Amino acid sequence: MLTGLHNALLAHLARWGLRRFDSDAAYFRWQRERLSPADLSLLNERIERKRALGAGAEEEKSFYDLTACPHIVPVLYSQRYDYYVEIGPRVASRIGDARSVLDFGCGVGILTTFYAGQFPDRAFLGIDRSPASIQMARRQAAALGLANVRFECADVEESQPAGPFDLIVATHALVQAERDPGLPSQSWRTFERPHDSRLQQEFERRTGVGRRLDRLVAALASNGRMIVFEKTRTLARRIPFQRALAARGLSLLEPPEPIRYRLVEEIADDGPFYVLGRGLSRNAGLTAVAWDELPEPDEAPVFDITGRSGIVRPADEPLYENHWPSAQRVWNQLQERQILKERTTREPDGREFHVELGRAGSIAYVYCANTFDQRQIVIVESQRAELVEAYYDEIVGGMGTNQA
Repeated sequence: MLTGLHNALLAHLARWGLRRFDSDAAYFRWQRERLSPADLSLLNERIERKRALGAGAEEEKSFYDLTACPHIVPVLYSQRYDYYVEIGPRVASRIGDARSVLDFGCGVGILTTFYAGQFPDRAFLGIDRSPASIQMARRQAAALGLANVRFECADVEESQPAGPFDLIVATHALVQAERDPGLPSQSWRTFERPHDSRLQQEFERRTGVGRRLDRLVAALASNGRMIVFEKTRTLARRIPFQRALAARGLSLLEPPEPIRYRLVEEIADDGPFYVLGRGLSRNAGLTAVAWDELPEPDEAPVFDITGRSGIVRPADEPLYENHWPSAQRVWNQLQERQILKERTTREPDGREFHVELGRAGSIAYVYCANTFDQRQIVIVESQRAELVEAYYDEIVGGMGTNQA
């Protein structure tokens, strides 16, 4: 089924004028051919205003209103070609028996019109707070001959969508604060977050996810489903986001799926992709999947000093290096650790950062950890300890002055 949906989506993207590029050079050459210098200057200005500290709904609407211009849509949204390829078939394959579908934050309607075209006997509604995006979506739906989809300019911050809907889709629409770091862990020694209602509410307020979820869940049918895909891959964002979903009676129907895709050459590690259900007790045969607040499994090799000794290495190459969460496990397993130097700082917002230089048997190491789940360990043979000593000094030189 996914193969058929994939091929149908490629044809759909072509009708929108989108193209896939493998290199930034080719993409930006095409961009310069299609857009004038004035267009590019205005786009850059709106992007900066949207990203600026303190930017809100007006700056966001101004940006998306500009990007909805017919000559800009194919060029700008071609950057997200692989995003559509990954998300479109996944959502479409899970529409199932839903008769009414709401696509929240539909933008210009690229994926909404794809879903409507695949399911002509279902009713689709796309909403977005950008008036120009909605106008573009309506024009394109008419051009595609779709009679089963409507588009409305609406902001859930201000009004409640008229439901109930059997399925609500929200992809890159719920969590708007892309730079928000999330919630720190209890200390640099752990990945666990306290169940602190004040911190949770503050996260939901900063990112806007609390009010949006409240409005959407209220518009969901009593046994309805939600499909959600946001930029919440880091553990510090994933945990409070999942807690916000669970607190509103939403349960996992499938294990969350992290997704990787390209933005031309740039790699985006995104998601996870959530399929959620409401009122599972009324849905025979549906079983909830347990929420998981652990770091993702990573691909770092296991540290085994017996298998690495005796190998001749370049002077600046470590015996072992790990930048993944599993670096903490390696650090914990070092036998007879002897700390030579260490420093821990605490920022005014409570964030902690720790670095230590140590020895363990025949090795020397530097270990770094912070409360936003970043971990790193670098190990060398004792006779090359000056490598990690220099690295330790470099890290300490860039740290703040607030001692924990």
